[in-house]
Amino acid sequence: MFNNKKYKKEITMVKQVEKRDGRIVKFNRAKIISAIQSAMVDSGDEVCQDIAEDISNKIAETETELLNVDSIHKQVEKGLSTAGLKKALKMYKSYRTKRDIARKAPSRKAFKDIIEAKSSDVTRENANMNADTPAGMMMKFASENTKPYVIDVLLSEKVKEGIENNLIHIHDLDYFPSRSLTCLQHPLDRLFEGFNAGHGSCRSPKRIETAAIQSCISMETIQNEMHGGQAIPAFDFYLAPYVRKTFIEELNKLQDITKHSLSHLYDVEIDDYLKKDTSMLEGDELYKQYAINNTVERVHQSMEAFVHNAEMIHSRGGNQVVFSSINYGTDTSAEGRCIIREILSTTYDGVGVNGQTAIFPIQVWKKKRGVSYLPSDKNYDLYKLACKVSAKRFFPNFVNLDATFNQHELWREDNPKRYEHEIATMGCRTRVWENRFGDKTSIGRGNLSFTTVNIVRIAIESAIESGLLFKKKGGRKFESIHNNDMTETFRKDIYEKCEKLFFEKLDKVLILAAIQLDERYQFQKKALKKQFPLLMSGMWNGSEKLNSDESIETVINQGTLGIGFIGLAEALIALTGKHHGESDHSQKLGLKIISHMRDKANEFSELYQHNYSVLATPAEGLSGKFTKNDKEKYGAINGITDKEYYTNSNHIPVYYKCTPSHKARIEGPYHELTRGGHIFYVEMDGDATHNPEAIMRIVDLMDMYNIGYCSVNHNRNRCLDCGYENADKEMKTCPKCGSENIDTLQRITG
Repeated sequence: MFNNKKYKKEITMVKQVEKRDGRIVKFNRAKIISAIQSAMVDSGDEVCQDIAEDISNKIAETETELLNVDSIHKQVEKGLSTAGLKKALKMYKSYRTKRDIARKAPSRKAFKDIIEAKSSDVTRENANMNADTPAGMMMKFASENTKPYVIDVLLSEKVKEGIENNLIHIHDLDYFPSRSLTCLQHPLDRLFEGFNAGHGSCRSPKRIETAAIQSCISMETIQNEMHGGQAIPAFDFYLAPYVRKTFIEELNKLQDITKHSLSHLYDVEIDDYLKKDTSMLEGDELYKQYAINNTVERVHQSMEAFVHNAEMIHSRGGNQVVFSSINYGTDTSAEGRCIIREILSTTYDGVGVNGQTAIFPIQVWKKKRGVSYLPSDKNYDLYKLACKVSAKRFFPNFVNLDATFNQHELWREDNPKRYEHEIATMGCRTRVWENRFGDKTSIGRGNLSFTTVNIVRIAIESAIESGLLFKKKGGRKFESIHNNDMTETFRKDIYEKCEKLFFEKLDKVLILAAIQLDERYQFQKKALKKQFPLLMSGMWNGSEKLNSDESIETVINQGTLGIGFIGLAEALIALTGKHHGESDHSQKLGLKIISHMRDKANEFSELYQHNYSVLATPAEGLSGKFTKNDKEKYGAINGITDKEYYTNSNHIPVYYKCTPSHKARIEGPYHELTRGGHIFYVEMDGDATHNPEAIMRIVDLMDMYNIGYCSVNHNRNRCLDCGYENADKEMKTCPKCGSENIDTLQRITG
């Protein structure tokens, strides 16, 4: 069909072509000519050998020895457009689209990394998933296959463009087709009334062991119905009634032995559930204390079982540990205090034969003046214990119920259900509190989905277009004029121009993120109640009113849509030359940027009628993805892309050494602006095990600087053979048993 005469020999610079899957193949002009001629034939345009050859020759003369496939396609399209062959151009683009859908199935390299258990962006994407196990591998295979389908079929063209330009990232993209929601704060009081998980049912618990087990079952089961983490908002309040039930059960055992009725002790006042010697007691005091001792032992064992289950039980086809969190600390009843004390004691002792540090559940202490923080507070003794445990075991973290934005106008100390008016957080930092479409509460609600904006990319583009970043003549690397000598007038003009550009670009990307989240919401709302057997049985607020075949549209607007951000520090370096930790001017601009994002989120909430909020993104792996792509486009820019990871959210860069107080003063104001979630991290040097006062000083900073949520990071090495742990910066050999089988614990998120 085609004229296969040999084309004239030209000087060819291009030697090789890089395929989309990373393979390098020999450059072949004949293949380009054949593809162009096929488009001409199928479109009805006249077949012109000379045009096809001319286009292929120009591509071959590109001044590089290695050319990627996308560059070739773009030059072909440009050549056909210049030649006026509109039909052939349209047909060629159609070929590309169809080929892309097939070709975008995961690359050979991605599959090879999964098969060979290599550490890569693909296998590291989810920190609490072991992608090396058979179940984990299957999950990653499915995930990598699903993402191209979502991008090609379910996303709008503008959203696709935003992803391709590294401006936005859609989290949990592989779960998009499932219509699943992200996370939930579990109302265990509803669960404990008895529940059906779709493949089995449970009766109401009658003792602490059953209540603890059902708490784990709730999180494990619902994680199978969602794509995010699971949390319990008031662990102490929910389990407290089963401490008293267990105490009564112990009295009944004594009653069977003594043949005396002890029912008059069922409701006896108990100041605290503490083990005591009974050798000097008699009568009711003996029976009461004996029952207390046994109850405490059973509560402790139940908390041990709860932590072991949370640490080890997998969900989602057996490939992922449940990303579980529990909030506690404000129940001042004797039973609630017993739960708190024993979960802390269990955590301090560690799990397994060697007493290792448990990673899950992430535990969160609810700090509240008048309840669980000050020396005069009822739970101050347990607060001190919490700090001691955190100093050794990373957890608990601390959520500040006294922060101005975390308070509830209906909270009353004498309300036995005051936990309904106390904020709770997901361990990762996700926060659900304000609500335009129902009660202000964390309970029975969660995030629906979130999308992160690459504000560094926006800042780089603005700096280049305004002249703050430039390339010298013949130079390959972008340089900054921030430190150059310039008049004050010129400096002011160029900075104002850059800032104006930045906010104009930011608005466009924020609108894109809001549209994308709404598009996903419109897709999610079509899911049916029966697709989420336990979640929509009443655990999600309002879902108990739905029929099995009814859509979840009427209830999911209780949830939140998060617009996240990464790399504020690097964005500020691009815009001002310094990050917010080292410059008051940069801090002022940083607060202006995040305040603007908060204001836009409020506008979107009114426009689309959703609960939009700004999130200090918790996905540490994404920081590397954004950086890698920006570096490929702009090269290594000093202080910005010359690293593997952008600084997470609004944090001061880890390389910048400063006091915890300075860090709190700088980062604290961002917490009020990021109502979708935030965290304040403090890195501690040395062994904090015997220094709980250091943890208490960090919590004091929360109180002082109106910080919403914080955690303290420190190094923890453990010998996997004997269980020995220390906080040395590096431990290659165990000083106890001599083993070199050493594991180092470092916090990734939460």
